[in-house]
Amino acid sequence: MSPASEATARALGRIRTDVQSMHAYAVQDARGLLKLDAMENPYGLPPALQAALGERLGALALNRYPGPRSADLQRALAAYAGLPEGFGLMLGNGSDELISLLAMACDLPGAVVLAPEPGFVMYAMSARLQGLRFVGVPLTADFELDEAAMLAAIEREKPAIVYLAYPNNPTANLWDDAVIEKIVQTQGAQGGLVVIDEAYQPFAARSYIDRVARHGHVLLMRTLSKFGLAGVRLGYLMGPQALIAEVDKVRPPYNISVLNCECALFALEHAEVFAEQAARIRAERAGIVEALARLPGVRTWPSDANMILVRVPDAARTFEGMKARGVLIKNVSKMHPLLANCLRLTVGTVDENARMIAALEASL
Repeated sequence: MSPASEATARALGRIRTDVQSMHAYAVQDARGLLKLDAMENPYGLPPALQAALGERLGALALNRYPGPRSADLQRALAAYAGLPEGFGLMLGNGSDELISLLAMACDLPGAVVLAPEPGFVMYAMSARLQGLRFVGVPLTADFELDEAAMLAAIEREKPAIVYLAYPNNPTANLWDDAVIEKIVQTQGAQGGLVVIDEAYQPFAARSYIDRVARHGHVLLMRTLSKFGLAGVRLGYLMGPQALIAEVDKVRPPYNISVLNCECALFALEHAEVFAEQAARIRAERAGIVEALARLPGVRTWPSDANMILVRVPDAARTFEGMKARGVLIKNVSKMHPLLANCLRLTVGTVDENARMIAALEASL
């Protein structure tokens, strides 16, 4: 072994053993494939808006640190979301950073993060990376909240944070509001936070924004990724000002670049364009569900997101067959036992969806 290799081996001893045993978040290589694996909005900006945005971005002072425009963005997002009076809003480099910041802010000795499973993988990953214990509570076989199990886990674990995705990823469904309220009340009674994750809000029939003011311990998290700006990396967290102010203390001072900020402000000024895109995606989602119902051996679940969860006879074979036909989706069958032989399909354009359904049918 060379001296440099020996030095690397010694330095690895300074990295946490639990980190070394973890798997990095995997992003599939989509080059040359129809990319329908990551719940992205398939529509870009119209040419006229591309030109206008390019002109604005070109005029930015890239030699300066981000300044007061981030406050402008906070106000614009608060107005767009309909944030109640007296509530606060903080920005994150995507929802992923907000989840990490919440874990950091709540990292008291013995702290627990709790969430239903299967769910968004970053809840568990961020908790464990911060040294918190993560407790997953299995959903029912139909991917609904297990009310008794959730309430019992909250009473037993006294979690610092309970995450509820609304709708959930990867199952795409909205859970029963009455059960959610019982969970919120039980978590509040023992002094913990509830984070309602509305990443897929543009495609959902309901939002928690009209209920968030009822509770002093509930935070609402959203992102502009599904809105249509996945490449911009912009998430935001809303809630009682006193809670947001404390979490905001662990945020890096310049976490939102001037480019991110200006892109987001520009998009909100043209929100009607993205609303029309979301409407097209919802309409296409309904068409995909109808097409899937005609395929033998394929089971689907209700979706309030821009994705559809399906169960097929052999997920690995179907995934590889679709990839061989140029269509990349997400094989989630190994994520959790409840997801056995399940695939997650992203809703694309009319043509993309037709290709996806044809590839699925040929690969069953």
